[in-house]
Amino acid sequence: MKKALIGYQVYSAREEASKDLLGTLKQLKALGYDGVEFAGFYGHTAEEVKEMLDEAGLVAFSDHVPFALIEKDMFGVIRDHLTIGCKYIAVPYLEEAHRPGQPGFADVIRTIVKFGRLCREAGIQLLYHNHDFEFQKISGMYALDFLYAAVDPEFLKTEIDTCWVNYSGENPADYIRKYAGRAPIVHMKDFVGSRGGTQPYALIKADGSDDGKNSESTTFEFRPVGYGCQDVKSIVEAGLDAGAFCFVVEQDQWYDRTPFEAAKMSVDTLRKLGL
Repeated sequence: MKKALIGYQVYSAREEASKDLLGTLKQLKALGYDGVEFAGFYGHTAEEVKEMLDEAGLVAFSDHVPFALIEKDMFGVIRDHLTIGCKYIAVPYLEEAHRPGQPGFADVIRTIVKFGRLCREAGIQLLYHNHDFEFQKISGMYALDFLYAAVDPEFLKTEIDTCWVNYSGENPADYIRKYAGRAPIVHMKDFVGSRGGTQPYALIKADGSDDGKNSESTTFEFRPVGYGCQDVKSIVEAGLDAGAFCFVVEQDQWYDRTPFEAAKMSVDTLRKLGL
């Protein structure tokens, strides 16, 4: 099997990272991760984050940057990511007013085109990270496909979240291959449950401010990679075929495990597959 790097979305250990970011990074290195994907810097400056990455022996593959921050300070976002050596920035989520089918979706496309061009000029690649709401139809095609068709691939590439693709009724491996050459990073997220049970957004919030512990339903639950319903081997093979250089582990909730216990289970699954 071809080789690729394994990253960890630090949001998955957000409570630990908010208390001790350097310690969290060192722990992820010890577990066998090659690098991380951020979702914010947990109150630290870009310069401080760069020092922590160097001390921990990790690289920042990518970062999830809120769309509102991109709109507000495009040049500042780019400057910070150049500082930490991060070559990929992902739009992680869209609030209701900006989602497909809403008037604000047109603004999203315009902003992505503008920001994607600025990123490319700075040596950074812009990505879009999907959930499930992009799998509604616009003009006969999924909104996610509509977005990718509307923006030059040079300015926007994919970060396919395999959990939400599967949850939406599509085959993750097939969907990744659909964007071969445009899929540098793949999100590895496993789960149990299906559409029609728990509303998964009861478990997570867009801004990450609530870990969803008050959710009453257990029909839908996240799992370490390899411990849910995902066909991990086929997803990895598809990612490699599509040109992915990195697979990023994300698990929004851990239930009866610590985030680091779950992280170890996930990275071990991927290493056993030859990554």
